[in-house]
Amino acid sequence: MSIKSMTGFGRGEVKTEGRTWIAELRCVNNRYFDLKTRLPKNCTMFEEPLRKLLSSKLQRGRVDLVVNTSGECADIEQVKVNLDLARSYHHALAEICSALDLPDQVTVSQIASMPDVLVREQENEGPETVWLQLGTVVREALDRCDEMRLQEGLVLRDDLRARLSLFARTVDTIETAIPTLLQQRQRTLEERLEKLLGQVRLDPSRLAQEVAILADRTDVTEEIVRLRCHIGQFLAFLEEKAAVGRKLDFLVQEFLREVNTLASKINDPAIAHLTVELKSELEKMREQIQNIE
Repeated sequence: MSIKSMTGFGRGEVKTEGRTWIAELRCVNNRYFDLKTRLPKNCTMFEEPLRKLLSSKLQRGRVDLVVNTSGECADIEQVKVNLDLARSYHHALAEICSALDLPDQVTVSQIASMPDVLVREQENEGPETVWLQLGTVVREALDRCDEMRLQEGLVLRDDLRARLSLFARTVDTIETAIPTLLQQRQRTLEERLEKLLGQVRLDPSRLAQEVAILADRTDVTEEIVRLRCHIGQFLAFLEEKAAVGRKLDFLVQEFLREVNTLASKINDPAIAHLTVELKSELEKMREQIQNIE
C-alpha cells in the first residue's frame, strides 16, 4: 500500500437472476469522511453497513455512492386464494339460483374468475439476499475506485519527491552562501567603523565582539538543521502504509515557519530571493497534499 489520492471513481456491475445491479462511487478531497448515498428503496436499511464497508478503505474525502437496479425482479411469485371472498361469491351465486329457480351450475372457474379471489403476490427478498447483491456490487465499485486513487497517489508522491529535492538543494545553496555573507558583513562593519572613527584606532577585542554579535544574529544553523530534519520526516511519511495527508500538511506548515525565521534573520536580497523560491515550492506542495488521503 502507498499514499492515495482522495479523488477517484469506481463502477461495479452485477447480474443475478434476471436483475442487474449497478453501483457508482465518486470521491473528492475533503477534510473528513463524508458519505452521501442514493439507494433503491429496499436497500436503505443498509446505509450503516455500507458506511462501514466504504470507510474500511476510504478514510477521508467526500464520497457519493449511487446504486440502481434494473431488469425483472428475481423474487418468487405465488398465487394465493382468498377463501372467505370465494365463499361469499359462492353463497351469492347460489342465492341467485335459488331466487330465480335456476339450476345450480356454479363452477370453480366461475368463482375463480371473480375479482380478488385469486391474488398473485410477490415475496419480498430477504435482507440476506439483498445485502449479498448490494455488498457485492459496492465492493466491486470500491475496488475500482481504490485502484484509481492508488495510481493518482503514486503520481502525487513522485511530484512531491521532486519538489522536495528542489527544496533541499535550495536549502543547501543558502547554507553555502552564509559564510560568504558573514564575511561581507564583517568587512562592511569594519569599513563603516573606520569612516566614523577616522584616525582613531579600533580596539580589536571590541571589534571581535561586534563581529560575534553580527554572526550570532545571522546564524541560521538551527533553522537549517530543522529543515533537514523535516525533509527526512517528509520522505519517511511518503513511504508510510497509512493515510498521511494530515501529517504532510502539518509538516509543510513547520517548513514554512522555519523558512520565515531564516529569512528574517539573514535579511539579504540574494537570500531573500532563495527563500521566496522555498515558499513557492512549499505552496505547490501544499496544494498537492490537499488531494492526499
